[in-house]
Formats: sequence, structure tokens, C-alpha cells
Amino acid sequence: MANDMFLIFNNGLRMPALGIGTWQAPDDEIEFALDLALETGYRHIDTAPVYRNEKAIGRVLKKWLASGKIKREELFITTKLPPPANNPAYVEPTIKNSLADLQLDYVDLYLIHVPFGLFMENDDFKRDANGLLEIDTSTDHIAIWKKMEHLVALGLTKSIGLSNFNQEQIQRILNNCTIRPANLQIEHHIYLQQPNLIKFCETQGITVTAYAPLGSRGVASLNKMVGVERDLPDLMDVPLVKEIAKNYGKTPAQVLIRWILDCGLATIPKSTNPERLRQNFNVFDFTLTEEEIKKLKSLDANIRICDFKFFPGVERHPEFPFDV
Repeated sequence: MANDMFLIFNNGLRMPALGIGTWQAPDDEIEFALDLALETGYRHIDTAPVYRNEKAIGRVLKKWLASGKIKREELFITTKLPPPANNPAYVEPTIKNSLADLQLDYVDLYLIHVPFGLFMENDDFKRDANGLLEIDTSTDHIAIWKKMEHLVALGLTKSIGLSNFNQEQIQRILNNCTIRPANLQIEHHIYLQQPNLIKFCETQGITVTAYAPLGSRGVASLNKMVGVERDLPDLMDVPLVKEIAKNYGKTPAQVLIRWILDCGLATIPKSTNPERLRQNFNVFDFTLTEEEIKKLKSLDANIRICDFKFFPGVERHPEFPFDV
């Protein structure tokens, strides 16, 4: 089965609407999963330096490209400028580090991962005596974006965009850019739909990619590491989702993914489980009805799962993008 759904960027480039996410996937798992994903038909791969697996992804990509089984132009690779590199001086060297790890000459999309800046120390985020992250309040989105635009001129990325930015922050970029953002990546699922933000992006010609389409329950383990106890919803146990899945002979995860695609967004579900990885891709042989789409939209509860509480104290940053 082929992925025959694409989002068209404002620069004319095409991004496969369904990709594979790689967050919280250690090297051995991601190498196995990516091999299987490419065999299955995935061509859109989303990663980031803070996932600490770009070198493993690079080994898989090099193997596939060297074998001739796939051409570079068939792939769509996204990576991101990490929080400690939210500084104009770090933009170019950081993408070059990612390209070296990925063993690529360019990426298809480069995103500013978050709008806030953090400091690093001894290969980890720097913390104060109370265990709170030390925040870099000098973050200058406009200066950073100008350097992002320069990456396009250098041929290091085909497109540039944003991730986890709110409408005000996006508008600031739009007011001062030469190259408009091509894509915004945000948490989006049936319990967090952000319709106003998505509508704004539509009016501005910015495509949207949904991360955590299945709820990203792995966030719970990160929260626990920093002492945050919080119940997270199980999106695949929602009665309406299960009912629709049963009607189509599909899994709840497939319905959640298809709903996002039918709403005109891209999505990047992550799995390293072989069966689920294949199932997540097997969503191109059915479509939801307008009534089913409407019913699922009615479930919006403004429940943010990835609220960055696993970054203790980050909400103190003046550019923290979410309501607290």
C-alpha cells in the first residue's frame, strides 16, 4: 500500500501526509523500526537532535540509499533546531551537525523545535540548585528565523517551519520574514484540536503536522522522572473511537490517524512495534464520513498531554507558548 496523500507547502514542495515519529526511540529500536517502516512504505521521517537517535537514523538511511532501493528525492526528512540552540549563532552549525549524523546533504524541512531557549551543561539541560531548568531569556525569534532563511539559501534545507509556537509567536515571524513558514508542528488529537490555531495557519498558507495523534502516553514516564504525577487519557479506549473502528474493521489507532488525515493535516505517529507500525500505515483504504469526522471533532476537551512539565520550571520562560 502506498501513501498517496500529500500536503503542498507554500513553496510548492510536497510532504507525505503520513510519516513516522521517532521520539523516545533508542538506537536499537529505531534502526529496526525504520527498516520495517521503509519496507512498509513510509517515506516521511520526523526526528530531532533532542531525541538522541539521529546517528542511528542516519545509518539506516545510508544503507537504504546506498543499496539503490530508494532515492533521496523519494524521502521526506524533518529535523529541528533544539531548545539549547535557540540562538542565531547556533542555527547553521546545529543543522550541519544533524546532517552529519543523518548522513544527508540536506533535509526537506527544518523546524524551530520550541519557542523557548534553554542552557546545556555536561550533555544535559542545565538546572539550578532547586532542580529547575536554567532558561535562556535572550531568545530572539526574528534573528533566529533570519538564520533559518539563510539555511534555505545554502541548500541545507528545502523548507523551514515552526513547532509548538502559538499564534502570536507565528504572527511575529510572519511580520518579519522573507520566507514564510511552510509548516507548523503541534500536538493535535481528538482531545486537543486547537481549531483556532489551525484555522489561522490555513489563512496564512501554513500546513499543519499533528504530533501525538494517539495521545503519546510515553509522556507519563518523562513526567514521573521529574516527580510529576498526572493521569493521561487513553485515546484508543474512547467509546466513539472504538465504535467507528469496529464498523470499519480497523483499530482505534487507525481511526485516530485517519481522522487527522481526513481533516487535511499531516501526522507522524510513532511506533517501534512491528504490527502497530504496519497498522498505522494501513489507513489509505478507507475514509471517514463527514458525520463521523464531526462526531470526533465534538470530543475536543483542550487536554494537552505534552505540556512540557518534564522540563521543570520552563513555564517561567517569557516565550513559553501555552497557557499555564
